[in-house]
Amino acid sequence: MNVTYTWLKEFVDFSITPQELADVLTMLGLEVEGMTPLGAGLDDVIIARVLEKAQHPNADKLSVCKVDTGSEVLPIVCGAQNFKQGDTVALAQVGSVLPGDFNIKRSKIRGEESAGMLCSEKELGLADSSEGIMVLSSDLSLGTPFFEAMGLKDTVFEIGLTPNRADCLSVIGIARDVAAKLAKKVRYHQVVVPEYGEQVSTKIRVKLEDPERCPRYAARYIDNCTIAPSPSWLVNRLQAVGIRSINNVVDITNLIMIEYGQPLHAFDYDQIAGGTIKVRRANDGERFTTLDGVERVLTDQDLMICDAERPVALAGIMGGLNSEITEGTTRILLESAFFHPPTIRKTSKRLGLHTESSHRFERGIDIDGVTKALDRATSLIAQLAGGNIAVGSVDQYPTRTQPREISFRASRANALLGLQLDASYMLELFRRLEFQVNPMSDDRFQVTVPTCRIDIEREVDLIEEICRLHGFDQVPATLPMARVFSEKLTPYQDLQRTTRDLLVSEGMHEIVTFSFIAPDAADKLLLVADDPRRSCVALCNPIAAEQSVMRTTLAANLLDVCARNLNFKNVDLQLFEMRRVYQCSPGQEMPHEPVICAGVMTGAAEQSLWCHADRQIDFFDVKGRIELLFAKLGIAKVTWDGAVKEPFFHPGKCCGIRIGDTVVGALGELHPQVLTNFDIERPVYYFEVDLQQITGCVGPASAINPPSRYPDSVRDLALLAPQDLAASVLLECIAGVRLKELEEVAIFDLYQGEHLPSGMKSIALRFRYRSVERTLTDEDVQRFHQKVVNALTTRLPVTMR
Repeated sequence: MNVTYTWLKEFVDFSITPQELADVLTMLGLEVEGMTPLGAGLDDVIIARVLEKAQHPNADKLSVCKVDTGSEVLPIVCGAQNFKQGDTVALAQVGSVLPGDFNIKRSKIRGEESAGMLCSEKELGLADSSEGIMVLSSDLSLGTPFFEAMGLKDTVFEIGLTPNRADCLSVIGIARDVAAKLAKKVRYHQVVVPEYGEQVSTKIRVKLEDPERCPRYAARYIDNCTIAPSPSWLVNRLQAVGIRSINNVVDITNLIMIEYGQPLHAFDYDQIAGGTIKVRRANDGERFTTLDGVERVLTDQDLMICDAERPVALAGIMGGLNSEITEGTTRILLESAFFHPPTIRKTSKRLGLHTESSHRFERGIDIDGVTKALDRATSLIAQLAGGNIAVGSVDQYPTRTQPREISFRASRANALLGLQLDASYMLELFRRLEFQVNPMSDDRFQVTVPTCRIDIEREVDLIEEICRLHGFDQVPATLPMARVFSEKLTPYQDLQRTTRDLLVSEGMHEIVTFSFIAPDAADKLLLVADDPRRSCVALCNPIAAEQSVMRTTLAANLLDVCARNLNFKNVDLQLFEMRRVYQCSPGQEMPHEPVICAGVMTGAAEQSLWCHADRQIDFFDVKGRIELLFAKLGIAKVTWDGAVKEPFFHPGKCCGIRIGDTVVGALGELHPQVLTNFDIERPVYYFEVDLQQITGCVGPASAINPPSRYPDSVRDLALLAPQDLAASVLLECIAGVRLKELEEVAIFDLYQGEHLPSGMKSIALRFRYRSVERTLTDEDVQRFHQKVVNALTTRLPVTMR
């Protein structure tokens, strides 16, 4: 919200400086985010008068002038032709610096001296374009700084409002707060509407078909108007707060919107069929072209302003192209209304059409201010556009809104604020805010809140008003009483912390993404039609279409982050996220919300150095990461099941993670089509583990055993095995022998190809034997090794090579 110093001063008689006013506003909770002085540094632009104007001897399009500044006469060369001898003008003297860092210097132009420049609105930053220099009123004093003489020297405050302070989306709302803080009275306009002629009821008929969405609609009729440019004071005032001038009538509606916080709309009455206004819901699929020339497709949740035949405005947001004010307009229907805030907010958001009008309606306006703003605008139109105002106004207000009444306790306010304020002082503060107060006892008041303060609903809101006006800086700083509890982490909390710490220690980076994903994420992940992860919880009011459903998997968000990093050439990625997903179950009202730990890995496996070749992350890096995690958690009986498949994995390059008979996760290389869907052009590996499923499997921390001080003995073994026999089966069989002297088993070679029977493969294993009690002899080692060989060849379909 932008407001100027002089505009506020019209309503409140204060003498503080702009900087002091900014401090007052900020301490009232109306944070001043910026201050822009108008006319600052331009005091060298002064009022002057043209004494002579003659043709330049060496240029057909230039004039040589003599200009009186009140203290001296200066020669000026000028190219504009829209002025004459005797006109009063704005003169930028030598040394002036105009907007755009344009320095005025003494110079010679085609041989003639020029000691300054006659200025246009554009050159002084008052307009985007101009056709010539400004010709001013002849009664201005020569030598007076231009901005001071024109009343343009001002300060614009840019105020950052919180959404609850809709009343301060108006000059009067801000003035009301300033007056209360400074113990002043607000000077409201004394509006007189010069009515004569016909009754308004003979010209305008209003029908509210949806009074819930439009509880109040008022209108006035004005004829014989003249649409013309606005006077300079109106143009300057609007431009100061960032609004472009259009014409006198439209500018007046914009002025009242900023001044009163009440959006108005002026219709060309000759375009309103039957002089009838109907407020109704739109039909599903109904099309309407707004003032910006865009055709909008509406739903039955949108509110329309219609005449007897067609829609003429999108209620509370924008008027229609078919009824706008034009240069030929002579009769006006002026609208002022209150619209249901959620309706305007939803329509504005769905259509992506945010206007100054919708900004106010969707936050809530003062329903009792509808006719006040209407009358003020009507009186200004009569002054600036002429015309005859019909007697009376149409005011459809079926159910009057009653001001809210709230019980207030002074003792409760003091207790919450830590102050000792008198009840009489609090009563005075409420009255400064124009609240009606009825004392019920020495401590209790009945406070009637005006309808403009829609943010005040409870006693604590009234207490906040006391704090604002008394001063936030007057509230003593005290430390809150707190009790410190030291509780042991639950097993589940300990699991999450351990998992996070281990993954970070292994070089991974945790990310946090939104819980919302795009509806097409399931398609991009190639999930089959009956996959339960396609059943998403849809948001009623999404931030954007790309974030309109709750996630059922972390994969989509992780891949979006991965793709974004790759686009910025951050190609070595190890990312993980540990958050909830929201999975719908048939017959369940609320979704299941397990916590999943998922990650993506791509790029170099380790930092690139001169002493070794680069190695890219592969399947076994990801598998090793999960193995390390489970070992840290003391989880036993982990198997890697190649039969468990996910549609987003590359066939043959993935596996499920089992603990006992339960599948707790999966890992593997992502399918090339999935990577293409996310605009990724390199292999990416993905893993996910359901933390809630593994909580009960966590075992005690691994004990640290001292190493044996006796030597080891190594034996190698090559086995011929069927190709479909998993290596894990071999290792489980070896573990079943239960030899405490068998310290380590490792697979060091796999061969498939020539010189082997069809359907067979060769697996080579290395065994390390060692005792913690004595040195093993060759006979001991051979005996232990033979037990292992016998177990393998008798229990499994393998033979020694």
